[in-house]
Amino acid sequence: MAATLDTTHFPGNVINNEFVPTVTTRHSIDPSTGEPLWEVPVATKDDLDNAVKYAREAFKTWSTTTFQQRAEMLLRYADAIEANREPLEKLHTMEQGKPLSLSKTEFDLTLTWLRAFATMEIRDEVLEDTEERTIYATFPPLGVCAGIVPWNWPILLGLGKMGPALVTGNCFIMKPSPYTPYCDLKLGELAMAMFPPGVVQVVSGDDELGPWMTEHPGIDMIAFTGSIPTGKRVAASCARTLKRCVLELGGNDACIVCDDVDLARCVPKIATLSFLNTGQICMLPKRIYVHERIYDAFRDAMVQFTRENIRTGGGFEEGVVVGPVQNRMQHLRRRPPHRPKNRPRRRRRLPQRLPHHPLHRRQPPDTSRIVTEEPFGPIVPLLKWRDEGEVLARANDSATGLGASVWSRDVARAERMARRLSAGSVWVNSHFDVAPHVPFGGHKESGIGMEWGVMGLKSYTKPRSLWVWKKVFEDAPAST
Repeated sequence: MAATLDTTHFPGNVINNEFVPTVTTRHSIDPSTGEPLWEVPVATKDDLDNAVKYAREAFKTWSTTTFQQRAEMLLRYADAIEANREPLEKLHTMEQGKPLSLSKTEFDLTLTWLRAFATMEIRDEVLEDTEERTIYATFPPLGVCAGIVPWNWPILLGLGKMGPALVTGNCFIMKPSPYTPYCDLKLGELAMAMFPPGVVQVVSGDDELGPWMTEHPGIDMIAFTGSIPTGKRVAASCARTLKRCVLELGGNDACIVCDDVDLARCVPKIATLSFLNTGQICMLPKRIYVHERIYDAFRDAMVQFTRENIRTGGGFEEGVVVGPVQNRMQHLRRRPPHRPKNRPRRRRRLPQRLPHHPLHRRQPPDTSRIVTEEPFGPIVPLLKWRDEGEVLARANDSATGLGASVWSRDVARAERMARRLSAGSVWVNSHFDVAPHVPFGGHKESGIGMEWGVMGLKSYTKPRSLWVWKKVFEDAPAST
């Protein structure tokens, strides 16, 4: 393996530890400049069929390796990523648009996650042990698992699927987002030197590739992160072959601020998290409910902090917190849906850069789109509340349930309120805390199943009950 990756050349998809070029290619853009990036492969159905064939063949051997062997390879892979992280971080900022400091954070987290997965062995569980029998719960691997990776956090959410699949004995096929294919292809290139052929493959394509994967009878499980509408299509497609799926979908996280908080301590964190990655993270504060006694003070403090500290700009500019919106689709979704009255209709050119400044919406109706729908951009509504039961009902009155938080000096009160929130992750005096040993997922339309932690790793297995009777033949006559 070369000391440093060439991050300007993408010779093909990574299939069976070889570069497989394609006739058709495509490119994404740098959202900070609007300039085109490099050409990448667009897989055909035959490419996917071959990747699945090689993965199924590799599984026969890979599934028989020990956990220790798999963990050692995963740790070597993490070391290879760390040795090449500087060019990868720059590449990530170019393709995703996030500030370079946040790209570094994503790689920090990814390396922590991979190294943690290498310590998380899923062992047999003894359910009963008597003189007559032992009953185990065992967790053999599924086979071939595929990860469909989003564009907002493609390194952590890509390798955060790969790591659990590999350590539990599965082979893995990654599909990067068409908007951010570059780093994931390079991570597949690094994997070629670490894992046997067919164990890790990366297949880049267009909008047809995802449905081919979810429908493919040779793929045993899909791990998908993305929007709710697409997640529903993934689930429906997987059902045709009774394929396992884990879906981490959109959120519209409620953040409840009580009247006893220390504004100087909570406002900076809430404001920063609201606009992190240009608001393009599913588990950020999306609806901020502030007690009416402190609403005006909280609003003014949050606006002031945002103006003074949340700088917008290109990903390589110093001190930038909010980079550009990642793609034109998202940029258009953030634009106002109606033009003011009496303004003449005219054609508008979309800007080459995709900027978006942080916005606070003050006291919109609970029925407005900014409250009921996930904006997935640097826009956040501030809403008043008075009664504890009423604000909990409003927070839970959503089709989504990914994350939520309660902020109060009275930790017992905050925990009591937190336990009444319907979300897969709930925080007290914080938001968007994640860890490799802690499972996360969503309630309601925010997803199915969990990722990470022991619970998440078991999603990549097919649980089996094993009954061992010890004395059935104890008194039987010896065979002749």
